[in-house]
Amino acid sequence: MSTTSAGDACAIPPTTDAASCALPAAVEPGRTWTGPSQPQRFGLLRRARSIAIVGASGNPSRASYFVATYLLSSTAYDVYLVNPRETEILGQPVYPSLSALPVQPDIVDVFRRHDDLPGVAQEAIDSGAKTLWLQLGSWNEEAAAIAEAAGLSVVMDRCIKIEHARFHGGLHLAGFDTGVISSRRQLLAR
Repeated sequence: MSTTSAGDACAIPPTTDAASCALPAAVEPGRTWTGPSQPQRFGLLRRARSIAIVGASGNPSRASYFVATYLLSSTAYDVYLVNPRETEILGQPVYPSLSALPVQPDIVDVFRRHDDLPGVAQEAIDSGAKTLWLQLGSWNEEAAAIAEAAGLSVVMDRCIKIEHARFHGGLHLAGFDTGVISSRRQLLAR
């Protein structure tokens, strides 16, 4: 599986300027779909128990690797990695497809090329997922329409790691200057 190079902008080592992974601006020209609000995205993350990462990579410079590392180490989610070319990443088994997962994932987080997204949306539906989440840099209104028509929630052009960390006070762990000065250490919880 190929990963989207636009999504790789989210892979920010702690020493890198976080501005390159800024949150998306308001709707861009040509975009007609409107995604869930901040409270709705927070609700999706709060209700989820499992996340499948489609397009997971064993390459530490890929955004999917960075996101998988964060989700496995800083959250209580059951994380399932999907890539037909890998067998193990970060000590976790890797499944060849969503249909091979031992569970129905709550969220399918996608790191795939633009043209692959409608097919992945259908796979997410077939797997019983509740949410299709397209990573930062991924926008495909056809995929969103397919998923929403089947009753899935859809999030596009947002990094699930950034969203989770933002809602749970953990952006500073990834090198983001949150502007908050506190002597209290924040706990990362779901």
